[in-house]
Amino acid sequence: MSAAIEHRLGVSPYRSVFLPIMTGIVAIAWTAMAAWSASPYGRYVNHDWTDLGLVTRLCAPMRGGDALLQALLYLVGWVLMTTAMMLPSAAPLLRVFSRLVGSRADAGRLLAFAVAGYLLVWLGFGVAAHLLSIALVFLAQHSLWLTFNGWTIGASLLFVAGLFQFSRLKYVCLDACGAPLGFVVARWRGRRPGLESFRLGVDHGMFCVGCCWALMLLLFALGTGSIGWMVALGGAMAFEKNSAWGRRFSKPLGGALVAGAGAIAVFNLAAQPFT
Repeated sequence: MSAAIEHRLGVSPYRSVFLPIMTGIVAIAWTAMAAWSASPYGRYVNHDWTDLGLVTRLCAPMRGGDALLQALLYLVGWVLMTTAMMLPSAAPLLRVFSRLVGSRADAGRLLAFAVAGYLLVWLGFGVAAHLLSIALVFLAQHSLWLTFNGWTIGASLLFVAGLFQFSRLKYVCLDACGAPLGFVVARWRGRRPGLESFRLGVDHGMFCVGCCWALMLLLFALGTGSIGWMVALGGAMAFEKNSAWGRRFSKPLGGALVAGAGAIAVFNLAAQPFT
């Protein structure tokens, strides 16, 4: 870090409260998700693409206001889930940004804009995933084989996620996410502070989705309401992005996911009766 950048960062009044505020937001999101998943309405956040019979039953009453209500409940649950899982991995960037703008009177508003931009990108990903789930339901309704072989979806997701761990795009996005200081300084000029803060969050969210989308899709094979898998996958993605050992962890994880996909396929194919 150069002396000039250090001078620009200075000592932010937000430095002492940044971690408690961030921890509080994430803790509220985790608590809300845990309570929701355990409630009678937990089915609205627990989408499991491997159980297409269940998904079909969930989506069967979707007409008019019911469809809109269920879609809204899904999106609210998704925002809570991404806040709980992904916001902690953006903490290094937000901490750097808070130091950069901490002396400004509108620092809190600018940080809120950055967080909003980041979560908006993940919300867009959630909408795309929801549309994909609707497509899978349509396929299941017209394919008896797929309805009774939902394991193929889980195995396919594991296989795709494993292969992506070896892709060049994965490491380009990881490099961008793993250099928060350079990322912020390259995008902050302070001329249009609100817009620049929001775009900072959007840009970081796009790189974050770029390196984590395949692992995030695994939740739809494990059940999006599973708190244990949320913790495990959220921790893996945060480690990849922010740890010096993250890149060394990515390929072994990819190999394990591909092997897991193969094991699922072998187990299910062996269990099927010969015809």
